[in-house]
Amino acid sequence: MKQLYFVTSNENKFKEAGKILSNYGIHVYMKKVELIEKQSDDPALIASSKARDAWKALRNDVIVEDDGLFIDALQGFPGPYSAFVYKTISNEGVLKLMNDVTNRNATFLSVIAHCSRNFAPIIFKGAVKGKISKKLRGRSWGYDPIFIPNNSGGLTYAELKSKKNMISHRRLALEHFAEWYTSI
Repeated sequence: MKQLYFVTSNENKFKEAGKILSNYGIHVYMKKVELIEKQSDDPALIASSKARDAWKALRNDVIVEDDGLFIDALQGFPGPYSAFVYKTISNEGVLKLMNDVTNRNATFLSVIAHCSRNFAPIIFKGAVKGKISKKLRGRSWGYDPIFIPNNSGGLTYAELKSKKNMISHRRLALEHFAEWYTSI
């Protein structure tokens, strides 16, 4: 069984990643490391920087994730600033910004960055297209109660509950990573 650290302070992300990666025989340990998050409009650049810093701190194989909700009508906002926006205005604030907006298309993007002793981060992406709901639907964390992925039967990630792992942006990125990681 392969092992590595998932550097995150988000237990929900860690649990989701652990379930997905275990299907590939990869065991992940959650590690909280204070990382400086580079400010950028590019989630891959943010994830790469965090992965390098995490490897320097732990001297062990690591993955980090950066993700974002990119809303078409808001020119991609909140994008890589999704965590900050969620902490400051939450889902209710995003829904208020979307009041009377007809184009509710959005993309949820996950970027997994892996870094090992070779020190060059490798990037894996997963994206799911969908729409922003008109109200909070379901109970969950993050933007799950307002994001309706395409082909979900009109359910938000929160309403999908554990079935979210079958179609999520994070699952797609983690599967790309796992296929590569188990082949090396």
